[in-house]
Amino acid sequence: MTSHTPADTFPRQYARTLRYTVGAPRSFSVAPDGSRVVFLRSRSGSDRANLLWTLDTATGEERIAADPAVLLGGGEEDLSPAERARRERSREGSAGVVGYALDAEGRQAAFALSGRLFTADLLTGDARELPAQGPLLDPRISPDGAHVAYANTAGELRLTRTDGTGDRTLAEPEGPNVTWGQAEFIAQEEIDRDRGFWWSPDGERLLVERADDSPVRRWWIADPANPDREPAEVAYPAAGTPNAEVGLWLIDLQGGRTQVSWDHEAFPYLARVHWSKGGVPLLLVQSRDQRAQRVLGLDVATGGTEVLLEERDEAWLEAFPGVPAWTPDGKLVRISDEGGVRALVVGDQAVTGADLHLRSVVAVTEREVFFSASGGAGETDPEPGWIAVGRISHDGKQLSWESANGRPFTSVTSAVHAGGITVRATAEPDLPGTLVQVARDLPEGVVVDDVATVASYAETPVITARPVFRFAGERRIPSAVFLPTGYDRERDGLLPVLMDPYGGPHGQRVVQAHNPHLNSQWFADQGFAVVVADGRGTPGRGPAWEKSIAFDFAGATLDDQVEALRALAEEFPLDLGRVAIRGWSYGGYLSALAVLRRPDVFHAAVAGAPVAEWALYDTHYTERYLGHPAERPEVYEANSLTGYAAGLERPLMIIHGLADDNVVAAHTLRLSSALLAAGRPHTVLPLSGVTHMTPQEEVAENLLLLQVDFVKRSLGL
Repeated sequence: MTSHTPADTFPRQYARTLRYTVGAPRSFSVAPDGSRVVFLRSRSGSDRANLLWTLDTATGEERIAADPAVLLGGGEEDLSPAERARRERSREGSAGVVGYALDAEGRQAAFALSGRLFTADLLTGDARELPAQGPLLDPRISPDGAHVAYANTAGELRLTRTDGTGDRTLAEPEGPNVTWGQAEFIAQEEIDRDRGFWWSPDGERLLVERADDSPVRRWWIADPANPDREPAEVAYPAAGTPNAEVGLWLIDLQGGRTQVSWDHEAFPYLARVHWSKGGVPLLLVQSRDQRAQRVLGLDVATGGTEVLLEERDEAWLEAFPGVPAWTPDGKLVRISDEGGVRALVVGDQAVTGADLHLRSVVAVTEREVFFSASGGAGETDPEPGWIAVGRISHDGKQLSWESANGRPFTSVTSAVHAGGITVRATAEPDLPGTLVQVARDLPEGVVVDDVATVASYAETPVITARPVFRFAGERRIPSAVFLPTGYDRERDGLLPVLMDPYGGPHGQRVVQAHNPHLNSQWFADQGFAVVVADGRGTPGRGPAWEKSIAFDFAGATLDDQVEALRALAEEFPLDLGRVAIRGWSYGGYLSALAVLRRPDVFHAAVAGAPVAEWALYDTHYTERYLGHPAERPEVYEANSLTGYAAGLERPLMIIHGLADDNVVAAHTLRLSSALLAAGRPHTVLPLSGVTHMTPQEEVAENLLLLQVDFVKRSLGL
């Protein structure tokens, strides 16, 4: 890690370093023969431009494979609106090389810079630009290394040779709203699928998404601070309205096409695509209400599909990273919620049990499946918030953990594996940053950590987080408590409380790590006892825990914040007469909800980018949890904020970026109008030109300072 600038305050450093991610290694791949590790990393903790690197697993030597400053001649990147939107969807704030694709041998890489196409030979370090029709998106090199396919902002899918010749169109849009080879908005924002085309293992053809967003309703996002600029047109599929029409086509290198068929009406969402040598291509498709999904096998000769598996659930079904997939010998690998346990299934056998809660599949080898998991229902966990990477044989008889210092259950762990090499990233509560180690498998299956440690150039935080982890209340709600640095109970007495939740689906905040808690510690150091509680609906505690919020955001998630607060007050110095709450996105919704519905518990709130009316949020997310608005209008009314406006008795600050195209500013404007109509005073802080991520350094810094000032004044401090 690198040192910080002496004049840094935490808010400025936190914003400038993108939450201390700048300079940290990321996006790892391993060559199939285990000879090299490929990754991204910038030159320092203050330089956002990532370089492409390789690490030789025989020597541990790191080498630059592609340097954006060299390739662009020292010029600045020029990103297209489509690429900016793509990065917004993936919450990508860095620059330079932000993604890459490898050939089957892991020798060549393809990537985009400033909308242009580049390749790098990872053995020689030779990187060069290829002629391409840009601005382009998501270039992917063929398994044989002979071609690169890419999408562009004109909606085309194009193909070029890696020798720099033969650039041509494979598919071009039939209309202005059609794209080939690009994931549609819902796939990127909600389904965690940012790819729109997939190479066959032999490099002879591709599976390509065709998306037509003509049916999607148009919204217009204006910049009131610059009235001379035209509003941006956004195709936004709000709950209950039409989605984009998504299909798949098999396209060979000569341009021949075969349409892929499945029951689009019953299963309109294309959630996952897997194409490997282990079997036919696999598609995971979901019904609109996500209570049913199918794993389909694709006949590449005809485009027809066969139902290999159908699942149903009364609440909803999840699409998990890394599955469905094939083992090399043709067994289907998936993650299932059957029997109330989120288990890893290989073939017809569940190979993990109720003690684990599966999160993703990391890799599938000839003998093992690598996966990430947390602690099931958590009844026997020593502490909340651990996530570990394990490996288990296909028959479930041999299980081991990719542990750091012999502590598999006290680290947040992620990993990639190939060719007998595992790259493992671990983070612990008492150590800043992330430790990335490269380990080699021995023939006996023993893992040794003697290959290399990948250097991190991330800055060292100017403060130290001191989370105290607890399971709070009868529901054993995973929680973390932060007290001011140097706090003395006899001297300082009870502390005003600041609840700091996300509190919603896919938003785990209580983790066994250091850096994710720095923001909460900084708020604590301003004179608060800060509480972070992951109530029902947050991931990691079993399917029943996550799905207990079905059709009830406003009840379950808020009730658990109250229960955690009161339970923790029995042990920690929490002044329950002075309680504020803050949050962003779902956390902003939860914060506003808290003062609207429970003013007896919460005395002030800061709500950042809150969803005020769920009918204004997107289809896949909202309908999964609340159902279709035409079928359950009472659920939408009960879970939206505007209907509770007349109940506001406490100070409320609402913050919203006017350029936000995820939770659009209309949410805050409608809530403010409802509060005004009810005669309820409140504060609105509009952020001109700011999106949902608020990446601007000065904005992010001052937002923290303004929130502290508002909360202190509101609590009479």
